[in-house]
Amino acid sequence: QVLSGCAIIVRGQPRGGPPPERQINLSNIRAGNLARRAAAGQPDAKDTPDPWGFPAREFLRKKLIGKEVCFTVDGENIAESLVAEGLASRREGIRTNNLEQSRLAELEEQAKSAKKGMWSEGSGSHTIRDLKYTIENPRHFVDSMHQKPVNAIIEHVRDGSVVRALLLPDYYLVTVMLSGIKCPTFKREADAPEVPEPFAAEAKFFTESRLLQRDVQIVLESCHNQNILGTILHPASALGLNGNITELLLREGFARCVDWSIAVYTRGAEKLRAAERFAKERKLRIWRDYVAPTANLDQKDKQFVAKVMQVLNADAIVVKLSSGDHKTIHLSSIRPPRLEGDSTQDKNRKLRPLYDIPYMFEAREFLRKKLIGKKVNVTVDYIRPASSATETVPAFSERTCATVSIGGINIAEALVSKGLATVIRYRQDDDQRSSHYDELLAAEARAIKNGKGLHSKKEVPIHRVADISGDTQKAKQFLPFLQRAGRSEAVVEYVFSGSRLKLFMPKETCLITFLLAGIECPRGARNLPGLVQEGEPFSEEATHFTKELVLQREVEVEVESMDKAGNFIGWLHIEGVNLSVALVEHALSKVHFTAERSSYYKALLAAEEAAKQKKEKVWSHYEETPVEEVVQVLEEKERTANYKPVFVTEITDDLHFYVQDVETGAQLEKLMENMRTEVGNHPPVEGSYSPRRGDFCIAKFVDGEWYRARVEKVESASKVHIFYIDYGNKEILPSTRLATLPPAFSTRVLPAQATEYKFAFIQVPQDEDARADAVDSVVRDIQNTQCLLNVEHLGPGCPHVTLQFLDSKSDVGLGLVKEGLVMVEVRKEKQFQKVITEYLNAQETAKSARVS
Repeated sequence: QVLSGCAIIVRGQPRGGPPPERQINLSNIRAGNLARRAAAGQPDAKDTPDPWGFPAREFLRKKLIGKEVCFTVDGENIAESLVAEGLASRREGIRTNNLEQSRLAELEEQAKSAKKGMWSEGSGSHTIRDLKYTIENPRHFVDSMHQKPVNAIIEHVRDGSVVRALLLPDYYLVTVMLSGIKCPTFKREADAPEVPEPFAAEAKFFTESRLLQRDVQIVLESCHNQNILGTILHPASALGLNGNITELLLREGFARCVDWSIAVYTRGAEKLRAAERFAKERKLRIWRDYVAPTANLDQKDKQFVAKVMQVLNADAIVVKLSSGDHKTIHLSSIRPPRLEGDSTQDKNRKLRPLYDIPYMFEAREFLRKKLIGKKVNVTVDYIRPASSATETVPAFSERTCATVSIGGINIAEALVSKGLATVIRYRQDDDQRSSHYDELLAAEARAIKNGKGLHSKKEVPIHRVADISGDTQKAKQFLPFLQRAGRSEAVVEYVFSGSRLKLFMPKETCLITFLLAGIECPRGARNLPGLVQEGEPFSEEATHFTKELVLQREVEVEVESMDKAGNFIGWLHIEGVNLSVALVEHALSKVHFTAERSSYYKALLAAEEAAKQKKEKVWSHYEETPVEEVVQVLEEKERTANYKPVFVTEITDDLHFYVQDVETGAQLEKLMENMRTEVGNHPPVEGSYSPRRGDFCIAKFVDGEWYRARVEKVESASKVHIFYIDYGNKEILPSTRLATLPPAFSTRVLPAQATEYKFAFIQVPQDEDARADAVDSVVRDIQNTQCLLNVEHLGPGCPHVTLQFLDSKSDVGLGLVKEGLVMVEVRKEKQFQKVITEYLNAQETAKSARVS
């Protein structure tokens, strides 16, 4: 350090720590005094600086800082150089009785003759700096710099991350704290010596040896009290890392990131976190005892892909791992909505957090719609150990906290940015936090600025949800409404057992208990007073199956009746799958006799028959009835073939098709005729109908006629996706071409006539062009024609069938195989072996002929 034009601080090379310092005064010369700040409480006691004092200091600083010296520098005598430039004078009263003093006298005379420095004409007042020790409005001052680099000289280093800097050219002397980091400091107590924290002296030396009295550039980034936050850059890049002392201190383990100022760091918080992580991984200096939060986890447990099965409140999810196990994952560093202060909650009513805590429902719905059933990337950030209960805080079990992302989006960050969660604040030394903590803080700042969700000044949303589960009186009043509604939208909130669920009805804003109709599912274990009743075999498997398929999914329900306990009974559909049929098909339920009067009875019987043949789960001990011999003969001879006439109305792009039953064709024609007469006599008001997903309606087709339809999706008033329930085709229409379905023509009067089927024994080509060729062939051959249909077996979504042309009785699917348009799907059931063999022979013939 250069103290003045004739005094410097020197120190030797470091050996095991910062080396000792010594002040050296240059012999026989005197330079002008520099300005000094007045002592506290004595504003008038400020020293008056001498002219040419600062130029002399600058001359020495630029020549000596960072150089090794002995008595000369590069062969140059510094005292002689100062005198020669007129920046210092010989001390008065010293005789020139030796060579050195004579040389100084000679140089001084030359400087006087040349009128250099202090010997020039005038008072030299222009060389006196107007030092400014305070800034009236630091915030305005920082903003006025627009984060452009400012030239400066570092005058003092307080500790590794706090310096005093002289800003040029206006001579502001300011304290600058490095943005985003903090080095160990020196604790100062009254009447006690300074006590350095571990590595405080080393960090200070590290910064001093690189920056003290160097020409630097400072990017002023923000203001904290009277101190300025900034980033110091060494223009010569002598530091490495583009001359950035902030990142270098972190990388060398001399500093840690601090949350309160990291957001203002203009070069990106992720760079600071990366530099800190570099030091942590190598356990450098202040991180010598560092243990990573996930140090005890294998790599496969730190980062993995999993399927989301359930959303718990608004900060946790249950995922299914590749092993099949389920694991609860908490979103790192966020806090879900909660009741603040004195709540106005009715003390006589039980708190329902999902509906009673403001924004909890919105947060849960955001996660549910975004994640349920989807695969996500999970990166474990830390394991929060179990904690015991206190007077104010309940006990918590061990928690796995992680960053969960889908499609490159951090779910916690998205939740916070919408104001549906807040970010947890930590102690500075608490390393158990999200690996994307800075992004979470930035998202929260945006949500606060934009008044989103929890930060909104508007009234909080209120969810008045009626729970009519088990309330017989309310259920009776509600039953006719649900029966008339046909298929209603619902969300499965809870699965009690394979066939008993709790549903949230969004349109009706109520909760109901729903029992699956037409099946007898194994009973689960129950806790009764005084004893525990064990569950029936496969009850847990049935519950698990239902949970995996429908929990927290959007479904459609048809309510048929209710039991004496106020539970509704009916059919539940998810993505075209009837849950009752699916449970029977997977041998987890049996068909109940009450299904006989249902339109789903045939499907249930077919599913049960197929499950019996496999002798699995509930049918594992199934024994054939006494007609064993006859059945055996039939099996060996041929499969059951009951072909019925149908009319093919639609072929889909994935080679499924819709048919109408010829037997009910006259009923449909009569209904359509009456409906069009009714609509013609009472035409709907254009635009009066507001479509909602799942609603039945009527739609005006391109031919100008009205047909029954169901709303599949509503993008906007001009884009409504509809499905014609009697024909199987789909269309996108404006709501002006839709109207309410008159009750006299509802599906209760005549069920939807279009039934979906899929070809049995063939595989749909994966290649788009090949699939398109097959579809084109089928459209040419059978669309809008009468065929014969036989149900072969059930499959996911719809039954698998064979079709025959009405006139020739030839197999449509077999024709596709012969033309080389599809491949054969081999099945192992005995009754299908004859037809499978026929299909395989046709396939070999097509291969030999290199067809298609």
